[in-house]
Amino acid sequence: MPQILKSAIGPMLRLALYQPDIPQNTGTMLRTAACLGLSVEIIEPAGFDVSDRHLRRSGLDYLDHVAITRHRSWEAFSQWRRAAGCRLVLATTSGALPYTGFAFSEGDCILLGRESAGVPESVHEAADARVVVPIRPGLRSLNVAVAAAMIAGEALRQVAGPPRLTRSTWDGTSQP
Repeated sequence: MPQILKSAIGPMLRLALYQPDIPQNTGTMLRTAACLGLSVEIIEPAGFDVSDRHLRRSGLDYLDHVAITRHRSWEAFSQWRRAAGCRLVLATTSGALPYTGFAFSEGDCILLGRESAGVPESVHEAADARVVVPIRPGLRSLNVAVAAAMIAGEALRQVAGPPRLTRSTWDGTSQP
């Protein structure tokens, strides 16, 4: 069972998962968030038990390195978000603005919908912005975990600047 932590105060960026369906995708997004230093908001109900062993299988030992907050409903998440002052950026196949053309800001919350159904219209209306990952015509969508990684990477690049690689990145030493 993953350790459920409270969100860090004032994280740079957050991922929000709207009623996720597939534990493996959720585990992958949690692992991505741990590696990139993002907090995660899980908006329930999920299509599986979020303490399920499937999350541990996909997230491996990375789950202990990510701040996860569970919200029992969209309404509970919405109340929390308003109080926290987070801008809600919805990733959606019906978005008009490519994610690379959007100006992300510190504190943004990137919302990803259900694998099976996306999000309802009321969630679209609540979003401060709607972005899309452009794909080739005739194809439906990317895997939600892939889209999350692409958008989070761009958001971090904009907010924190390009990563500075050090020798430790490659061989475990701490030399620049």
